Amino acid sequence: MAARQTPYYELYRKSTVGEALTDTLDDMLQNNFITPQFYEKMLNQFDKSINEALANTVKTKITFKGNLHTYRFCDNVWTFIIDKAEFKIDDPQKPITVDRVKIVACDANVNETATGGR
Repeated sequence: MAARQTPYYELYRKSTVGEALTDTLDDMLQNNFITPQFYEKMLNQFDKSINEALANTVKTKITFKGNLHTYRFCDNVWTFIIDKAEFKIDDPQKPITVDRVKIVACDANVNETATGGR
């Protein structure tokens, strides 16, 4: 019996480090240094590792405020577009202000969400 694959969110593949990994793996695949199966295995491991690292090691709290431009909830994923957003970090530093930011918030219990809570 094959081991059950645990699903992880793939949204970090669009981060700077995720795109660098994908570009490198693409080059390696095109030059026949790796197989398509290894390519997929590496991306799945990246998804797992980044999700677990963020869940278990990041302890910084951030608060933000701004003008809500758009919001959406679909497939247990919230998407917010916020104008004139101001972010404050736990560390008493000057707030960071941006004209517009997109925030994507996913359910931390992806395993329960993916299986319908079973």
